[in-house]
Amino acid sequence: MDEKSLFLDFWTNESRTTRNVIARIPEGSDYRPDPKSRTAHEIAWQIVCEERMIIEALESGKVEWAPPPLPATTKEVLAAYEDQSTGMAQRWKALPASRWDGSLDFFGTERPASPMAWSFLFDIVHHRGQITTYLRPMGSTVPQIYGPSGDEP
Repeated sequence: MDEKSLFLDFWTNESRTTRNVIARIPEGSDYRPDPKSRTAHEIAWQIVCEERMIIEALESGKVEWAPPPLPATTKEVLAAYEDQSTGMAQRWKALPASRWDGSLDFFGTERPASPMAWSFLFDIVHHRGQITTYLRPMGSTVPQIYGPSGDEP
């Protein structure tokens, strides 16, 4: 298996898990563990925007960060995630080797493209982990991530 195929497998599996975590965010919760922390709703939107940004960066060769405004409801964030995820695997598959193996402009600095894709995948997993630590204090449950959770044995 080549690296791009491996990435696509990881992306696809992590995306399913991320969707399940976002779906557990209670509507209207403004819980944050610290005043400096963002809400789960805000973190979920960060994930949606990062996923779109990294594929667009590899497709175009340039990172652009201009996220749309935060939707009013978590239901809208989840719908945006689901809509975006529907075609994401196909976009990764269609990415030419020259883009995957090439470089991209990361805010004025040339960076290798595929390591940036991996880096953003790991950052998305990190943000998803933040959300999971919020779920129980918000009155929700934690889905299985890499195996059973205390809520889903």
